Amino acid sequence: MSATINNILSGLTESGNLRQIPQQDATGNLDLSSNDYLGIASNCRLQEEFLSTLHPDEFIMSASASRLLARRQSAFSLFESCLREAYHRPALLFNSGYHANTGLISALAPTGMHIIADKLVHASIIDGIKLSGLTFDRFRHNDLAHLDRLLAKACAGGKTPLIVVESVYSMDGDRADIWGIAEIKKRYPGAMLYVDEAHAVGVCGEAGLGLAYSSGCFDDVDIVVGTLGKALASSGAYAVLSDELYSYMVNKARSLIFSTAIPPISALWSTFIFRRAMTMDSERARLVELGRLLSKELAAVGAEAAPSHIQPLIVGDPKRAVALSQALAAEGFDVLPIRTPTVPPGTDRLRFSLSAAIEPEKIQSLGAAFKKCLTNTPQPK
Repeated sequence: MSATINNILSGLTESGNLRQIPQQDATGNLDLSSNDYLGIASNCRLQEEFLSTLHPDEFIMSASASRLLARRQSAFSLFESCLREAYHRPALLFNSGYHANTGLISALAPTGMHIIADKLVHASIIDGIKLSGLTFDRFRHNDLAHLDRLLAKACAGGKTPLIVVESVYSMDGDRADIWGIAEIKKRYPGAMLYVDEAHAVGVCGEAGLGLAYSSGCFDDVDIVVGTLGKALASSGAYAVLSDELYSYMVNKARSLIFSTAIPPISALWSTFIFRRAMTMDSERARLVELGRLLSKELAAVGAEAAPSHIQPLIVGDPKRAVALSQALAAEGFDVLPIRTPTVPPGTDRLRFSLSAAIEPEKIQSLGAAFKKCLTNTPQPK
């Protein structure tokens, strides 16, 4: 066993894909790798305002039990009520986006559905599919004609399909056509649509509620998943469901039933910041403008990324991605490399993740630094 593990580690090292957990806090460099899209995580004023609203009895740092057993439910119920007010549907709080996707999808195992997922959905969705044991197909990324053909095949075989997509894709920053997918779904009675909004919540759509809510076809989206640890700078995730699915998931989602719930104080912070984020239209507009500036700078070095708060520069080689990341760090910019298995082999990249807290001039400085690094960083042998 030890020899096998050592061989695997040696292979990862040789290919440039060995990962390590950073052992210290970030430097004073500009952070272009985290998902603090609205700049909330670094906003001490908002944190101080939140703390000033709390009564000492509300500083509860542990739920001490799973959601179904915890004695204290008020903080969780408050947040779920806040979500219901916003989306006009029941909502269920999970410990993380990974817990939500694995728990929700695997819970559907008894339904016998056939899953049809976009080729680039997140690893947590893939793991949920595997845990479910359900049959599945993958359609080419954002290729609705391919999706339509797979739906027709599944229904012809007597299967009920579950379509699974992300609204904003985490490694490319591009968007699913929610309206187009919903229109196709309508042709297949019984089909369901599952949309992961992890990188859209707070950033996209009316009041930052995501693309599905603002698509004009929200009634045709059966399950919406939103993550709290990205733009909303908190912890956990939530699922927006029908009354029937809410009751079903409370009884069948194992990641909910068998995990200690998040600390109640985290749920209180989520309520506070979710309400505040709904009003942060100026930050969302600023993020759009920063996306345009970054797209322009990346285009100058041959990248084809569309304006977005997430933009990749495809390098195609893991070692070169690491070398470019290190060179940019020396210039004052933290842009971490993304390698396989996070992305398919040969699409290794730098992933630029923007925040509304960034000054526009920094993006221009980044462009100059990047041109320098591309020139001075040799291609790997």
